[in-house]
Amino acid sequence: MFNLTYEFKSSPIQSQVAMFEEWLETHRRVYNHALAERKDWYQSRSCQINACSLRSEYIIPADAPRPTFASQCKSLTAARKENEYLKRVNAQSLQQTLRRLEKAFVSMWEQNHGFPRFKKLGRMRSFSFPQLGTNPLANGFVKLPVIGVVRVRQSRSIPNGGLVKQARLARKASGWYVMLTIQWDVSVPSPLPHGEAVGIDVGLTSFVATSNGLTVNRPRFFVDAERKLKLLQQRVSKKRKGSNNWKKAQKKVALLHEYVANCRKDWHRKLSHQICNSAEMVFVEDLNLVGLSRGMLGKHCLDAGFGQFFNILEQTCFKRDVYFQKVDSRKTSQICPSCGLETGKKELSERTHICSSCGYTTDRDVAAAQVVLSRGLAAAGYSVKMLAEGKFIGIPVTQESLPL
Repeated sequence: MFNLTYEFKSSPIQSQVAMFEEWLETHRRVYNHALAERKDWYQSRSCQINACSLRSEYIIPADAPRPTFASQCKSLTAARKENEYLKRVNAQSLQQTLRRLEKAFVSMWEQNHGFPRFKKLGRMRSFSFPQLGTNPLANGFVKLPVIGVVRVRQSRSIPNGGLVKQARLARKASGWYVMLTIQWDVSVPSPLPHGEAVGIDVGLTSFVATSNGLTVNRPRFFVDAERKLKLLQQRVSKKRKGSNNWKKAQKKVALLHEYVANCRKDWHRKLSHQICNSAEMVFVEDLNLVGLSRGMLGKHCLDAGFGQFFNILEQTCFKRDVYFQKVDSRKTSQICPSCGLETGKKELSERTHICSSCGYTTDRDVAAAQVVLSRGLAAAGYSVKMLAEGKFIGIPVTQESLPL
């Protein structure tokens, strides 16, 4: 199976917008109620066996099982028979909200994420439909359960043979969007190592430095918009909280944030296609992005969006049959790509790599990208050979070429 998600801007009528807002509020309350059940269960069992604190008493019976996705779905079914607001919302859509809460707890257990938090008014921005009818998308309209047909701006065509498996309605600052997950009953093989390879080093001085000498400066999307953002936030602080003028000023702040995010994502996509135009194998560093975001230059690392760029580059490589792989990022700037010896740590002000052993000289970021390339070729089963002017070539390692 092969899945792709298409995002389209929707143009709902006023009655549909009111229904969307009501459904979002219902989903938020269901999410918070389910989270409260789980949180109460955990707090009731957090005290010691021989002592009971005022904060963590057995507020529920000791033999009560832990709330799970299945048990809360059963409770939701019983509650829909009595609650009028829950009856108006699609049952499967509410179950998807409970599944979202379950994923939040799984991420907390397996990926060391924080404990799930309650969603205040306005924080729930999307809800999904796991099942749709036959041919839900036609003539610029998408047919959703209970809601009916909603007009969408189909900005791109969808290849034939796909089946619409899921729809998600999302509210952004610029309006409502519909995300459709299309599934094709085909098996797409992953790209294999072949052709010309390129190594990529990312940084704050040069956002991208490739092993063939290309350097791309980092555009400062958020930093450039910070002055205007400060002015808009000052206007929000001067308005009475909850008033119409406060909501209008807050929407301008949200629109600016969305504009910055869209500019960053568009630039990442164009750069990823530019890289794939001249390469058939792409190797990047496997960075600790969480650690970078918490460092002294965390704001600039988040503004650059290294993680988003790697995800977009991997998707672009998959679509264009380009081999993509992450390699070890340790000491890429401390190793000479020509002789392979360590040159020691460099200060951030040192922008030129000069090897004292072999005399190889090049840009610091380009040298790190060449080290990434050599590691990637070795991991892909190639032997690395350096040519003149800092160019590398990968020779496939076959059984005939191995020494006896």
